[in-house]
Amino acid sequence: MLYYLFQWLDKLDIPGAGVFAYVSFRALAATVLALLVSSIFGAKFIKLLKRKQIVETPRSADIDPFGIDKKDVPSMGGVIIITAILIPALLLGRLDNIYLQLMLLTTVWLGVLGFADDYIKIFKKDKQGLHGRIKIIGQVGLGLIVGLILYLSPNVVIRQNVEVSRSGQEIQVIHEEHTIKTPQTTIPFVKSNNFDYAYLVAFMGKHAQTAGWIVFVIVTILVVTAVSNGANLNDGMDGMAAGNSAVIGAGLAVLAYVSSHAEFARYLNIMFIPGSEELVIFICAFIGAMIGFLWYNAYPAQVFMGDTGSLTIGGIIAVFAIIIRKELLIPILCGVFLIESLSVILQVSYFKRGKKRGIKQRLFKRTPIHDHFRTQLSQLDPACTYRFVKPNQVFHESKITVRFWIITILLVAIAIATLKIR
Repeated sequence: MLYYLFQWLDKLDIPGAGVFAYVSFRALAATVLALLVSSIFGAKFIKLLKRKQIVETPRSADIDPFGIDKKDVPSMGGVIIITAILIPALLLGRLDNIYLQLMLLTTVWLGVLGFADDYIKIFKKDKQGLHGRIKIIGQVGLGLIVGLILYLSPNVVIRQNVEVSRSGQEIQVIHEEHTIKTPQTTIPFVKSNNFDYAYLVAFMGKHAQTAGWIVFVIVTILVVTAVSNGANLNDGMDGMAAGNSAVIGAGLAVLAYVSSHAEFARYLNIMFIPGSEELVIFICAFIGAMIGFLWYNAYPAQVFMGDTGSLTIGGIIAVFAIIIRKELLIPILCGVFLIESLSVILQVSYFKRGKKRGIKQRLFKRTPIHDHFRTQLSQLDPACTYRFVKPNQVFHESKITVRFWIITILLVAIAIATLKIR
């Protein structure tokens, strides 16, 4: 909204009004504004949650080896995150941009889904929350809508790198003069790294391009569902999900900026995505919101984000990566989320396999995997066999959280490095 106001003021030759035309300025302003909103609104909202007794179901102190008692800590703090993202995005972004519209839709859609889940847990006293099937339907529905809009909208186009010519020792990359609509994505670590989903269905001949978009929509659904649930599983310790998401957001900001800048895209030999510069504004608001929320969520937490926050941030990361055609980088960018999800899948599969043979067995002491590192041997079921019990000592959750942050920083650095390492 402010973008349009200052654009009008710039036409009237008001000094300084033209600064809003710069993505860098609006991105910085979005980060600062999101920090202020999450800090100021966060403090007031936490007091409201405490007053209304909107608190997380307490975890018994004897379960945690360090006697950490999370009783009476407010939940549904994801409202703080969503508010801190939406206000800067609406004020500083170009609301006619299809990519920004998709990110706003994603934030509200999954925010409502997560809020419904938290509401049932807290107010209906049902620890299961929203039925898993309904959550999956909500996530699949969002993925379907996002995929179809990217397919059908005439504004979703790219300029691909089509020629690499050598002049002496110099390599020159030339982008197409005209934009094209294609279900292409980026393959990391590959030199000619544009991959068209239509290649997977090339046997369909003249219908391959349309079928390629169908494959793209299916991939979108899978990515949105997987990353959203992965972020949800990662939200198990104070500051864990917020810190990891802020780092991932920083990586996505770099990838979005170079993809939206014709010169950088040409230099790095990657596809140029016109209009994606507005995503930089959004993701900077996301980063600011995460850091601001971390002020209250860091150990010892004053508020939990709940599914209102965790489902939303996972969906935001997924849809953002899909829009900038970097969804195949998600296993690297969101490696921590992937490990958390795999640990749960493996634990359940291993347990079920043993159950069929009449054996009570587990792979890890507890899952998601971060819980494995804070579970004492004395807490294990003596009737159950465990495949992995090391380390024998337990770690404080703040140490586990920081180490997961470090892993995420390394993974994001690798993801960014794929722009040149091919």
